Amino acid sequence: MSQAEINMYKVYQGKGAARLAKRRRSPSNEPDPEQPPAKKVAGDTAVVVEHYNARPEVGLAQRQTSPIIGLKNFNNWVKSVLISRFAHPALAASKQVVTTRGQQRNSSRGKVLDMGCGKGGDMNKWSKARVAEVVAVDIAAVSVDQARQRWQSLRGPSFDATFAALDCYTEPLSKAFAPAKLANPFDVVSMQFCMHYAFESIQKARCMLENVSRWLRPGGVFIGTIPNADQLLENLETVPADAPELSFGNDVYKIRFEDRAHKPLFGHKYWFYLQDAYVVKWDNFVMMAADYGLRPVYKEEFHDVFSEHREHAEFGPLLVRMKVVDANGESSMDEDQWEAANIYIAFAFEKR
Repeated sequence: MSQAEINMYKVYQGKGAARLAKRRRSPSNEPDPEQPPAKKVAGDTAVVVEHYNARPEVGLAQRQTSPIIGLKNFNNWVKSVLISRFAHPALAASKQVVTTRGQQRNSSRGKVLDMGCGKGGDMNKWSKARVAEVVAVDIAAVSVDQARQRWQSLRGPSFDATFAALDCYTEPLSKAFAPAKLANPFDVVSMQFCMHYAFESIQKARCMLENVSRWLRPGGVFIGTIPNADQLLENLETVPADAPELSFGNDVYKIRFEDRAHKPLFGHKYWFYLQDAYVVKWDNFVMMAADYGLRPVYKEEFHDVFSEHREHAEFGPLLVRMKVVDANGESSMDEDQWEAANIYIAFAFEKR
């Protein structure tokens, strides 16, 4: 991918785009096996649970046939960068070290809270980080069972892991885990592609932040990925006044808002494919996080994460290994997928 392409797509709004690379994936009319068929949904917590519980665990081979596999690989690469840059140092500094027969094993240390773990897509990343322990929680019980199965199937030296189904936006972690499990603080809390659901209300957002901060050690990090509110609202303003609905997107994604004029700090609802989601206004999030001793140390749009790290000694080759680009640097994403990628930002906070 050339620098000119990077600069162009950084500000790309979905109109008149050139090709992302010399070779691009052909469009596919096949449905994404991880996306359920279109239907109307009510948008409450039960619907979110039902949606994620209904998504099948299709396995690695079938996941590779997804028509948006390039986008999924890119999102995974961004998470890997985030974990390597911010979680790894926090884990390395952890005082929690696994011991075997009285001998310290410095290669396994640190404790992670994977909050909104889904089907366990990051279990292999935590294994590569050589963590000592992961506590994983998600609102969808079926997904939690699949995450446990994924952990059990890991090859090589593993880590201790505990799983539970819990709505972390309405209930404390202590409801799902015994006091002994929470006695030693976490070094890292990770929330990937799920935190926006908490911003349905100030009560849910504060419950989420309490669960993040209460058991996170001073100096520990809180990392995650959320929709880019600035871009979503900018795109909303470009929707013509006479449009039949407040929607925008492309062949990869579609976003529809309920209201253009009223933009509350909480409960600003929009639909992303089938699921309701909520706008997370960054400045408001930062101010709330400060109440829980959390200060931001990193915030970048996904495109900028790519620009910053594509030539990095570790993360550049990782782009090829994770099949984001091929050996010639040509992307597996077409322009629609590239546009969809920049819906998100990556962030990291540190607990004071």
